[in-house]
Parts: sequence; structure tokens; C-alpha cells
Amino acid sequence: MQPFHDKPTANCSVTHRFMTNVRDFCSKWVGHVAGLAAACFHLAAALIGFVAQLAKPALARAWYHVRHPTRRGVLLALATPPALVVLYVLVLIPFTPSISDIRKARVDRPAQILSADGKLLAEFKPSNRKWVTLKEISPHMVDALISTEDHRFYQHHGIDWKRTASAALHNLLGGHREGGSTITQQLARNLYPDEVGRAPTLTRKIKEAITAEKIEMAYSKDQILETYLNTVPFLYNAYGVEMAARTYFDKSADDLNILEAATLTGMLKGNSYYNPVINPERALQRRNTVLSQMVKYGKLSPAAFEKLKVKPLSVDFERQVEAPGPAPHFAQQLRKWLIGWADANGYNIYSDGLIVHTTIDSRLQAMANAAVKLQGNQLQSMANAQWSGRAGCSPSNDLFKTFMRESPEYRSALAAGQSDADTLKQLGTDRDFMHKLCHDKTEVEAGFLAIDPRNGQIKAWVGSRDFTDEPFDHVQQARRQPGSTFKPFVYGAAFAAGAKPTDTFIDQPIEIPLKGGEIWRPNDDEPPTNKPMTLRNALAYSNNRVTAQLIEQIGPDRVARLARKMGVRDSTLDPVPSLALGTSPVTVKEMVSAYATIANDGAYLEPRMVTSIDDRNGNVLAQFEPASPEQALPVAADRTLIDVMRDVVNRGTGASIRSRFGIRADVAGKTGTTQDNADGWFILMQPQLVAGAWVGFDDGRVTLGNNHLSEGAHTALPIVGDFFQRALHARLIDSRVRFDTEVQPSEFEVFRDKLRAWMAWLSGSKPQAPAAPAPVHHAPPVVKPVAPSSAPSPAPAPSPAAPTSTVAPGSSGLPPSPSQPPAPLPASEPPLIGVPASGAPTAPSGTATPGATGGAAPQLAPTILPPGSGELPATGAPHGTGGFPPAGAGSSPTPTPDVPETAPSGGS
Repeated sequence: MQPFHDKPTANCSVTHRFMTNVRDFCSKWVGHVAGLAAACFHLAAALIGFVAQLAKPALARAWYHVRHPTRRGVLLALATPPALVVLYVLVLIPFTPSISDIRKARVDRPAQILSADGKLLAEFKPSNRKWVTLKEISPHMVDALISTEDHRFYQHHGIDWKRTASAALHNLLGGHREGGSTITQQLARNLYPDEVGRAPTLTRKIKEAITAEKIEMAYSKDQILETYLNTVPFLYNAYGVEMAARTYFDKSADDLNILEAATLTGMLKGNSYYNPVINPERALQRRNTVLSQMVKYGKLSPAAFEKLKVKPLSVDFERQVEAPGPAPHFAQQLRKWLIGWADANGYNIYSDGLIVHTTIDSRLQAMANAAVKLQGNQLQSMANAQWSGRAGCSPSNDLFKTFMRESPEYRSALAAGQSDADTLKQLGTDRDFMHKLCHDKTEVEAGFLAIDPRNGQIKAWVGSRDFTDEPFDHVQQARRQPGSTFKPFVYGAAFAAGAKPTDTFIDQPIEIPLKGGEIWRPNDDEPPTNKPMTLRNALAYSNNRVTAQLIEQIGPDRVARLARKMGVRDSTLDPVPSLALGTSPVTVKEMVSAYATIANDGAYLEPRMVTSIDDRNGNVLAQFEPASPEQALPVAADRTLIDVMRDVVNRGTGASIRSRFGIRADVAGKTGTTQDNADGWFILMQPQLVAGAWVGFDDGRVTLGNNHLSEGAHTALPIVGDFFQRALHARLIDSRVRFDTEVQPSEFEVFRDKLRAWMAWLSGSKPQAPAAPAPVHHAPPVVKPVAPSSAPSPAPAPSPAAPTSTVAPGSSGLPPSPSQPPAPLPASEPPLIGVPASGAPTAPSGTATPGATGGAAPQLAPTILPPGSGELPATGAPHGTGGFPPAGAGSSPTPTPDVPETAPSGGS
């Protein structure tokens, strides 16, 4: 049996309800009204006869001699008030719930939210209620209810006229106010508080009586009892006897003993006034009153009553909090969308039994929950250690002192006339205040999202570490700076404009003039090497100085436009040079959606939560197909970007994906860290799944410290790595699927081949002369990106031998053949500054010179490195002597840099 709803259905308009009630009245109430009118006239006649019998004979003779017209006038005067009452009842009938609505209420069912694999994620209930049948309720509860509230329940038809008249007479004579409502009338008030109401007026009582009569027509007595016991409130958000039994006695409704049943029944007169937790003395007295009523009506023997009434009140109280479900933040966002859809289509999510099929995979969701919990607990231990002691959550900490001054308690004390010093001293000695403030400010939070890039389906969503403690959604609601995870948009725009991964910039100090005369000086953890660095290495090692030079040439406006096309569509992007380092706040959902665009050959697909909606009988009401893809980034440029981002996890700042988590699938990604390590990011792409995580604190002034362990590679990356490791192990994603791109040999592979050839020469063998490794063309992935048949198919991967290959053999250090013309620039975009236009010769190497204000371009051109130009064809970024960073060093952003898991060693 399913619960009732507390309000009428959404599509029940006043006009519809009026017409329905008129129809019900015509079909069901004609006989009742006619009988009621006849009864009124009979009552008037009987009253006159009764008076005539009691009057003196003289009065009787006087009445006899009255003329017939006068008699008719007296009878009419006596019959008019009852007739007016009948007319008023007829007017009120259309403004009460119709019989069809009442019958529908018994089959009301909340919307069920199902995962893609058929698991229940949530139910959208109007209140905390669990429906149980009458057979699942203790007989003591039924006996206590009928004996106390309505002992003639099985004799009347909704209204106990004798009890009503007695209560009215008692109230009229000035006694204590006495209620005469039956169980059916109380049920009418509980089910329809808006239509019936609770005001002590004649209109409300008439509407209540009419609704009670309709309920009696629609349901049997047992059904009315069952409905009443499942809808009556018991305080503490406990609706129905089942939730009341769990709340007050920690047991099910069928296990209630006679004392517990009497206690709950006593609460019906006033669930707060006679509450056993708030007012135990009153509750005990009321419990014994209920027991005496049971004796009065034969449900309990007098001897048993004498034994029971002296027993103390026993309560095992615990608030019943409904379990949030495996994906509570996802369900929270879905509820908002579903309410709008249901209102627009004439449905009610709380009563119409909708079955919503979502895109969430319950297995991937469980893995995401486990990964966030595991890594979140480890980071919380670090935060607790950092914020413990006198240097942490104490007035001696300047930052924490600022938090104290921002609290409502501090402001209230100042308003009361206390000084700053006295207030801080008082609050500092308040342990509860200090503990709560410390907990609120130093609780590590996280957001995680996984999307299938082929169709935009959301597969896992974790909005915080604990929904009960923190319902705020860090995936959809929170906007934080993305740091270096924003850099792929800069490089994607450059590749779309004709740049190649082998193009170089000098890693040197740079100054970029801003509006207002300010100068922006991006920096890295490591000092500049003043040597050329390829775009491939600059992204792999997250070099800020090179990225700043790149965005200065292609323009922040172009980068912002590309980011919006790829999925960052709700947040505001400030088109300034520092945008390259992720200074504009965005959401996790936007960033993961944009990376899903990269994984889908540059075609944007709007993230989807729902695939279809069924009615309660399984009939499909609506289906939601993927939207047509929007090509945000040219396919060739996108595949180049993917190949370059492979190096982030192969040898760059995300290398622990390989070394720590052992992921051998074809993946690409990017780490990100913001100023003072306030935000840690990591997003990983695989052809079938894209997942990203953010880690930080709700207050951006709180951090885990200013060291490499607090960067995105050590905070957010382990969440994504753990998740992918579990998913690959469970074979929920195929590790054999590869991106449909040209995969160039890495610098390590080139160096390894040359080293092997040199070792073979030393051993005296005659190996073939080492040659530049040819690019390897991999087969298309097993599952192609989803797109409607009407959309143009993605361009095939360029042939390695084609002159316009999108990935130049930069890893080998060889310049392109002179016969290979540069790729033509898209007609929709202006030429990339510093990159030669079609047919133009390659510009020589240059250095970055700060340009003047007013949009003048700096004298800078990417350079194709010839062999032996100073950048060695070996693994590692050219940061130190001989092109390698010093041991333990790495490059990262400003905001704070991303350091590789292990810095490569090397020498000249």
C-alpha cells in the first residue's frame, strides 16, 4: 500500500475540481439532499406538533382557530433556516475534494528515481513516512484508537450525530471545549488541510462533514483506519504509526505493546502537549486515560488496567532521518528539474508514481563514493594535524581570529556593548563555540563527477564528503578557480589556429601589460631556464611562463570563446591574460563537461541526467535522446590536444596515475592547483569515461599548507585514480579502447631507441642506422562517439604520411620537411600571432619582449627546433642544466604550480 499525498494533484485546477464535484453531486448526492430537505420539513412539522401537545388546551384551541394562510406562514418561517442550511451545504460541495480525488489518493505513489542498471536511487516523498498495512499494525493500537477517538466508528457513516450534538451542547453551556470529530473527519483534515482547514468555524465543519461522507463512500472502514494510522503526524517529522514507533520506541508498528500503543494514541489529542519526550508527566497521565477508555469499551479488563497504570513511562527516542541514498546530490539536482518537467506536463512528483530512469550507474557511483571517502578521510587527518594546537584553532592564529570576528556570536556581543578584546576572550573560552567554528572552517570538502563523453550521460556524482553533514553541492553549486586545468583551452585554441606541439617558446621571465598600467608577471616554482621549450612539454609540466606567452599571442577572448563552446557555459570568464592560469571561477560540472568535449573529438554534448520517464504502469511518458553535437574544436586540433595531454600522465604532473595506480589504459588529463593550494583539481579522460575531482575547503582562505603534498596531484588526483582503478578492475570500462588519434613516440621512446642502437654498436653488432620513428596510427576506438545520423561524421584520423599531419614529429627533435606546407588557418578565426600563415615561411626563433599597451603584439614567434638546439630528446622538461630540472623539482602554475609525481633525473 502506498502513502497518501498531503495536497491535491498539480493538475487539479479549481474549474476542473468544481465540475468534477458537480458531477459527483448529481450522481451521488441527489438522494441525500432530497432526503435531507424532507427531513427538515418533517422536523419542522414534528416540532409544531410537539409544541401543540405540550401547550395548554387554550393555546391548542387558539392554534386551531388560526386561519390557514397564517399556518402556512408559520410553517414557512420554521422551515426556512433548515432550507438555508441545505442550500449552503450545496454551495460548499464543489469546494471540497471530489470522490475521484479521494479514490485517487489511496493509490498515490511518490516518484521513484532509478539508476541506469535499475537500482533505486531515491524516492521523492512529501514527508518522512513509511506506509504499512492494517495487518502490520499492532491490534493494541487499533483498539486504543477506536476506544479513545471514535468508539462508534463501525456504526456511523462518517459523522457521529449523537456525539456532535453532545459536544455542541457542552460547548454551548460553557464547559470545556469538547471535540466531536470522528476518525473519518480527522482523516479529512489530515489529507486535505487546504480544502478543509482547521479553523473553528461553521463553514469548515460543514466542509469537513461533506469530505468525511465522501471518504466513507469511497473506502471501507478498514481502509479508513489504515489510511488514518499512516498519515497522522507525531512530531519530529514522523508521519504515520510506523515512523512514530521507530522514533519513540525503536521498533516497528506491529511490535507495539499496549502501553506504547496507549502512549501514541494519547499524543493524537496534542502531539506536542502530550509528547513523552517533551512533557513526560502529561504523557503518562494521558496514557492512563486511554487505558481507562479501553476498559470502558471492553478492550481491557479492570484488573489489567490496575496493573498497567502504575508502570512508568518508557521511551527509546531517536529521530528518524531518511537515508540520503547513494547519489543524494544528484537526486537533489534532479528533483529541481523534475518539478519543472512535471508542472509543465500536468504531473505531480509526490503522488503520480512517476518512474524516472537516470543515467547514473550504481556501480560507478559506489566506486566514486568510496574513492571520495577514502581520500577525503586522509586529507582530513592532515587538516586536523595542521589546525590542532595553539597555532591552529585558537585566538593566537590571526586567520582564526578573523573567523571569530566574522561569527554571529561576535557581532551580537559587540552590539551588546562588549569590547573587541573582551568578546574574543569570552568566545575563546567557549569550547562549544570554538569546536563548531573549527569544524565548519577546517572540514575538507570534495566534488566528483564522471561523464560518458560519447553521449553526455552522467555516470557518477558526489557533491561532498557527507551529504548529511554538508548538503551543499560542490559539483553544481560551488564555483572555484580551476588553476592549470584551464590550460588545455589555451593550447586547444593554439592548435586550432595552426600551432604544433613542437613549436617552442623561450622559458624566460615575462611581463604582460594590463589595463590601468598594471603589469602581470606569471612565474613558476623553478627559475626560468632561458631555453626553448616545446608546447608539448609546457603543458605536460604545466609551465606558466610559456602558457602566458601563448595566450598573449592567441588572445584571451579566443580562449574564453573556446572554453564556452566546449562546456563552460554558465560561469563568467574574464577575458584577461591570467585566464590562462584558471583565475575565473567555474564549476566541476562545467570543467568535466568541457573535458568530455575533448574526449569526444571536440564535439560538445550537453550533460544528461535522465533517459526516460514512465508512469506507474510502466508506460513511457517521455524519452530524452542526446542533443545534436556541437563541434566546438576542430577534430584535427582536438586530437593533437589529446595526444599532448597524454604526456601529462605519462611523464608530467599526473604521472602517479601510471606509477601509483597502475593504470595502463589510453588516458590523458591535467592537474590543477590555485594560489596557496586553496583548490586542487584533476581531470582524466578515457574514450569511454571522463572523471574529474576538486578538493578544498568551503572557505578559500583555509588550505592544507604551502607544500607539494597540498597540490592537485596529491589531493584531487588520488580520488580520480582510485575511481578509475576500481572501474577498470571491475571491467566497467574497456582498457583496450584507445582514442582515435595519431600517437607520436614520446621523447623517452626516441631516446631509448637511440640508446639501444648505441649499445648495439658498442657490442659490435651491426644494427640498422637509427632513424626517426615513424608515427604509429592506431585503429579507431571500439566505441565511437555518439552522434545523430543527420550530423556529419567525424573526420578520420590524418594519415601519418600526409603533409598536413596534425601532430608533428616534435618528440624526435626533427624539423618538418620543407615540402610540408603549414596547415591553413580556419577562416572563422584571425591568424595566430607568431604562427606563420598558410604558405608563409617559418619565423626564426625570438625572445619575448613585453609589448606596449593598446593591443600591440610582442615580438615573439614559436620556433621549430633543429637537432642539437639545446632541448634534448629525452624524458623530462628542460628546466635545469642540460635541459632537465634538478632532482625533486618540477614546474607548476601561478596560482600554485603542479609538480610531477617524480621529477626526472638527467644530465648533459
